[in-house]
This record gives sequence, structure tokens and C-alpha cells, in this order.
Amino acid sequence: MRRAALSQYLSRMPFSYMTVITALAAFGCYTSMYAFRKAFTAGTFDELSVWGIDYKVWLVIAQVFGYMLSKFYGIKFIAELGHQKRGYKILSLVGIAWIALMGFAVIPAPFNIVCLFINGLPLGVIWGLVFSYLEGRRTTEFLGAVMSVSLVFASGFVKTVARTLMERVHVSEHWMPFCTGLLFVIPLVCCTVLLEAVPPPDARDKALRTAREPMGAHERQAFLKRYLPGLLLTIVAYLLFTIIRDVRDNFEVEIWADIGVTGAAIYAQTDSAIAFMVLVMMALLIFVKDNLEAFTLIHLMIILGCVLAGVSTWLFQQGQLGGIAWMSIAGLGLYMVYIPYNAIFFERLLASFQHRGNIGFVMYLADAIGYLGSVAVLVVREWGFVHLSWGTFFQQAVLIAAILGGICVSLSLLYFRLKRAHQLNKQRQASIDGTMTYSGI
Repeated sequence: MRRAALSQYLSRMPFSYMTVITALAAFGCYTSMYAFRKAFTAGTFDELSVWGIDYKVWLVIAQVFGYMLSKFYGIKFIAELGHQKRGYKILSLVGIAWIALMGFAVIPAPFNIVCLFINGLPLGVIWGLVFSYLEGRRTTEFLGAVMSVSLVFASGFVKTVARTLMERVHVSEHWMPFCTGLLFVIPLVCCTVLLEAVPPPDARDKALRTAREPMGAHERQAFLKRYLPGLLLTIVAYLLFTIIRDVRDNFEVEIWADIGVTGAAIYAQTDSAIAFMVLVMMALLIFVKDNLEAFTLIHLMIILGCVLAGVSTWLFQQGQLGGIAWMSIAGLGLYMVYIPYNAIFFERLLASFQHRGNIGFVMYLADAIGYLGSVAVLVVREWGFVHLSWGTFFQQAVLIAAILGGICVSLSLLYFRLKRAHQLNKQRQASIDGTMTYSGI
């Protein structure tokens, strides 16, 4: 009854107020989830190695592997997701991840590595659950932009909170992930309750963006068959930048140290600035009503991100750019590529082609492959095939991803523009044929 009353209260609000509240609830929900997923990366765990590989790397591999399996499961789970008990699912899954962090604190190393695997398993579907409240609305760009910058903001903010717990409160590295999660339990619950109360998309939303419906196996196969070349190009670009983003996210402490920068505040300071700039760029797309033009602008934004990441890294290697400036500009470029794929790229793809379905399927397909690549890169590096520090490895990977990613995104733009032009020509021809038949010609 209280949920229904809150929902009615939100529906009576001015539309702009309700939009902002929805965006902040999604942002808060996903930022809170990040505290249960990424806090452990603020530690170095350099006191131990297992089979010649750093203990922290084992932790990252274990969690990312669990997260990756969750993404593969999410291809079906999110695509077929209805609107029942989404809030309950969010809280239950994050709760399982939190219990795993307690196990990580209690069970001695290295046996507690399995706890990070268990921690990653339930968290991979949280993005799709939260975003399902936002998609298919005329304000999805703004809502998705606000939620997506949590990927940038939360990464630095959670690390800062975690480092503060260790440095000021003297929480041990192994208890730090659980204690960090404890600080975010109440915000997570409050934001989830708000999302549950948000009214569903109205008739105007459905007219502008098409209705969002569950996609069964037949619908998923048809979607892949219809857009396969463009989706392959998109997934390759997303794969490359998922790997880069995951390396930066998991080993940001080591990368900063590699270029001689330390201090708990640096993570939140740089990532917050990046989050704000990406938020502004993405939110402005709400004013572009034509879906195909917005889809084109998103491609151009991603291409610009590739250029910024690649050029700034090259300038840093040439000694023309300082370490903080490089990490800031390269980070901005990285998230100009990564965040649109997590929020508005597939939203405008469906809207441009008037395809009934939901974002979850194709987003989780790309995510699953992206995290598979991330696991593969970690394994290849740690099994002795690559002998580089995390800072140097990150630089080389950014250059490769910027070049290959830029090419793939450019070809993706060309493909989808031609695909839409062909579709419009067929519709015009069908209209002409129908008119001629009706008039008896």
C-alpha cells in the first residue's frame, strides 16, 4: 500500500521533477551496488602470491569470471525480464554478494579467493534490472546518462571511501570490502524503493521510442539476423574498451602509482570530473528528437572518445603531457566510448529502426563478450605472456583499442545509416505500391 501511495505521489509531480528523482534513484542504486563489487580493488594485497601470480590478480580474475558468467546468464534473463519483483531481485542479489564479502573477511587467504567469485555471480545482472526502469522513455538519454556516470563516479568514490576506512579508521584490507558495503546498505534500499514506485512509460513514451517488451528465443534470433554486421562491429569495439575500462577500474591504484601519483583523494577527484563531462554530453542528446540523427551523434561521440584516448596516450609517451592530465583525458575518452554503449546506444538503435523489444538482450550479449575478453587478457598477462607493469600495459592497450575501436565504430555508423536508408526506401516503395493497388492502376 505504501508503494502504491508513493507511486501516486510521484505521478502527480511535475514531469521534470519526477524525471530527476528517477535519475537520482537509478544513480544511487547502481553507485551503492558498486560498493559491494569494487571496494576490494582499493587494496593492494601485496603480501601474498599464489602459484607465482599476485593474490590481488587472483581476486580480480575470480570476481570478473563470476561477473562474466552472470552476464552470459543475463542475455536470457534480462531479455525475458518482466516487471514483477525487480526491487526484490536487486536487494536479494546484492545481499548474496555482501555475504560473500563477509566470507572473504573470515576465511583465510588464499582460500577466500572463491568468495570473490561468488561475489561476482549475482552482481552481473544488476545493471539490466536497474536500467529496465529507465528504458523506453522520452527522457531515457537523461536518465541513462545520470545512471551511467555512476560507472565513472562510483569507481573513484568507492575507492576513496575504502582507502579512507583503511587509512583513517584502520580497517584491515580483508574486512574493508564488507565494511564499505555496510555504509551503502541504507542508500541501496532507499533508492530501490524509489525505483519500484516510478510510474511506467506512458503513451507518449511508447509513441516516441516504441514499446519495450520481453524477447523470447525467436525474437532474439531474428534481431541478430537482421542487424548482424553492425552488431558485430559494435561488439568488437565494446570488447576492446571493456577490457581497457576493466583494467583501469581494477588496477587504477597501481596505474597511478606507476606514474608517481598517490593519495586517496585522486581517484574521486579525476573520476568525478570525467563523470560530469560525460553526463553533460549524453544528457544533451535528449534535445535531439530524430532518433537516427541522435544515433549518428552517439557514434560520433564514441569516435571522438577513441581519438582523445589514443592521442593523449601518445602525447604522454612522448613526454608532452603530464601524468594527471593524461589519466584525466584518456579516462574521459575511454568513458565517452564505454558509457554510451551502456545507456543510450542500443536505446536509439531500437528507436531508429522502430524495433519492438528491449535493450537488455543486446546489451548483455555485448557485455558478456566484453567480460570474456577481460578475463582472457588477465589470464594471458599473468601466465607470463606479457611482461609489463600495469601502467605500461594500460598505455599500450589504450593505443590498440583507440585505433581498432575507431575503425569499427566508423564502419558501424556507415552500416546502420545505409541500413536505415534501405529500410525507408522499402517503406516508401510499399506505400507507392499500396496506393497504386488501391487506385486500381
